Amino acid sequence: MKTHSTTPSEITREWWLIDADGVVLGRLASEVAKLLRGKHKPSFVPHLDVGDHVVIVNASKILMTGNKLMAKQHHRHSGYPGGLQSVPYSKLMSTRPEIAVEKAVKGMLPSNRLGRAMLKKLKVYAGPEHPHGAQRPTVKDLKKVAAPQDVSQAHTIEEVTGA
Repeated sequence: MKTHSTTPSEITREWWLIDADGVVLGRLASEVAKLLRGKHKPSFVPHLDVGDHVVIVNASKILMTGNKLMAKQHHRHSGYPGGLQSVPYSKLMSTRPEIAVEKAVKGMLPSNRLGRAMLKKLKVYAGPEHPHGAQRPTVKDLKKVAAPQDVSQAHTIEEVTGA
């Protein structure tokens, strides 16, 4: 008997809907990266993009543990000398929480063209609404695996800024 290797014609993709309300950012990113990569499928092969599409809603209600909301910085560079711009996560989560989630997931995917193709299947929205209802995404509950273990250490942006 020969070992089966998945071919591109055998790939089937599903759509998942994940509610990020009350979920820790890093744990959410880890589970989403598994779905995008396809590691939950028996047909997984590392050289093909066999992963599913993932839609994340309520990104603005995500939790961060410890002092990360105040201390952690989001960096980007324009490419010019002196073009480094840093934004604290407290400001980033209040203005563009989608970027924080996308960056966390991107860091857990391969750093090559396959990883960039996987990242295109991620859709993140700050509120509860999304335009992907026609794809009939399956709801995946991550509260069991991605909820904070110590609730007193987990903070939302509303708690920190007082909004």
